[in-house]
Amino acid sequence: MEQRLLTIVGPTATGKTELGMLLAEALGGEIVSADSMQLYRDMDIGTAKPTADLRTRVRHHLVDIIDPDEPFSVADYRARADAALRDIWSRGRQPILVGGSGLYVRAVLYEMDFAVPPDPELRQQLAAEADTRGLHLLHERLRVIDPAAAARIHPNDRKRIIRALEVAQHAGEGRQPVDQRRALRYNVRQFGLTARRDELYRRIEARAEAMIAAGLVEEVRGLLARGYDERLISMKGLGYAQMLPQLRGEITLEEAVRLLKRDTRRFAKRQLTWFRADPTIRWVAADQAGGPPGVAEAVLREWRSA
Repeated sequence: MEQRLLTIVGPTATGKTELGMLLAEALGGEIVSADSMQLYRDMDIGTAKPTADLRTRVRHHLVDIIDPDEPFSVADYRARADAALRDIWSRGRQPILVGGSGLYVRAVLYEMDFAVPPDPELRQQLAAEADTRGLHLLHERLRVIDPAAAARIHPNDRKRIIRALEVAQHAGEGRQPVDQRRALRYNVRQFGLTARRDELYRRIEARAEAMIAAGLVEEVRGLLARGYDERLISMKGLGYAQMLPQLRGEITLEEAVRLLKRDTRRFAKRQLTWFRADPTIRWVAADQAGGPPGVAEAVLREWRSA
C-alpha cells in the first residue's frame, strides 16, 4: 500500500482517541500514540490512556513502553515512532499518529536537527528572564515543551534548563511559525480536532470528574507507595501534580479537582497555540452534527479524496 500517514492532533478532551479508533477500524489501521504521558506504565487514569478493550480492538504503539522514572527524549520518541511506522506499513496496515504532544508530533513529521547550535542572543534573553521572573518558570516552560528533558534536569540547574529551552525553541516552539521550507519526512495528512470554548471546557470538567470517580487519587497513592518520587516529570503531569498536595493533606479533594480543571484548561490553550502555528493542519469541529461517527466520516472523505 502507499505509505501515507494520517495524523490526528488537537487539545485534550476533544475526542482524539475515539476518532483514532473509528478511523483505524475503517482503514485497517493501527494507532501510534503521540502522547508524552501515555508512554508511562502504571499511569492510566490521569493520562486518559486507551482502555484494554480499545487496545484489543485496535493495536496501539508507544503506549506503556517505559516506567515512570525512566528518562525519554524527543529523539528517543522519534526513533521509536519511526520504527513503529515502518512495521505497520510492512504489514500492509495504515498507521494513524494520534496525540496532543506537539513537539513529539513535529519530531515525527518534520526534519529536525537535534544537534542545535548555540544561540547567544536567545540564551541571554532566557538568562535575563530567569533573573527577573525566576528559574522555576523556565523549568515549567520546559516541562510543557519537552517533558523528557525537564525530567532529566533538576529545577535548579540553570545552565541546562536554558540550553534545553534553546534547543526546544529552535526545534519549533509553539509560538514560532512553522518554517515552510522545512521538509516533511512522510506523505502526511494532518487533521486537528477543535471545539467551541464552552464545549471544550465542559468536556475538560467532565473528564476531570470522571478521572476522580475512576480512582485517580488511588492511582497516585499507589505510585508513591511503589517509590516513585513526586519530583519526577511523570508525577508532574496533569492529574498527578494536582493530587499530590491533596495526598499530603495540604488541600482538600475539592480544591485538587478545581486545580485539575483549571490547569487542564490552560494546557488545552497552550496546545491550541502550538498546533495553530502549523498551517498544514486541516481543522475539524469535534462537536459537529453526527457526533464522533460524523467527525470520522468528514475526515475519511478528505483522506480518501487526497
